[in-house]
Amino acid sequence: MNEDTEKITVRLPKRYLRMLDFLVSIDDFPSRSEAIREAIRDMIYDRTEFVMDKLRKIEKAEEALAAMESFQDQYLKR
Repeated sequence: MNEDTEKITVRLPKRYLRMLDFLVSIDDFPSRSEAIREAIRDMIYDRTEFVMDKLRKIEKAEEALAAMESFQDQYLKR
């Protein structure tokens, strides 16, 4: 490993570990560690995209709310 990696301890249910070992044995993973690194990388990319989409939706909702309030101020208040 290179210098910018850090060792962590992860506890997994035995059934997850059995499936992980199965995937390592039949897939292109040279080790459990490599399979876990790839899974975490994929989760981070997917989750980051999900969170960014959520933030964009919140921003659009806030813009719509501001536009509605502006409309009310301009046309509905006496």
